[in-house]
Amino acid sequence: MATLIPFNHRRDNWANTGLSNIHNMLDDFFSTSYPTMRSLSKDTFKMDIQERDKDYVIEAELPGVGKENIKLSMNDDCLTIAVEVSEENKQEDEQKNYVHKERRYSSMSRSVYLGDANKNDISAKLNNGILSVVVPKQAKEESVKTINIE
Repeated sequence: MATLIPFNHRRDNWANTGLSNIHNMLDDFFSTSYPTMRSLSKDTFKMDIQERDKDYVIEAELPGVGKENIKLSMNDDCLTIAVEVSEENKQEDEQKNYVHKERRYSSMSRSVYLGDANKNDISAKLNNGILSVVVPKQAKEESVKTINIE
């Protein structure tokens, strides 16, 4: 038991094989703290979808996003929330002497299928970074039909 080596402890003296840097690189690549690692939970906004008796309530977290940067659409029973944000101020940029500047642009969208949605009465409100969309349900057609036998 005295020869066990702690995981990713970065001790170069644990092995004289010269492979310790490769082990550290692999550990960094597969760890969750790797700085450039991307994940679905970090790259898109979070949504909650609640089904009630007469409607659906969709809440999306969009902190710092103005309503002019949000596009809502309903197409073939699919509600799409699209966000496009660009942090460019051309008037302010002309007054400053930048040596290096990186553009900040973000675009993301989420879609949800709502088979019994009434497209005509959808309402949306943006309050404190939370977009709330209420989608009323249509009355369902009767799915069972009685057939008379002759």
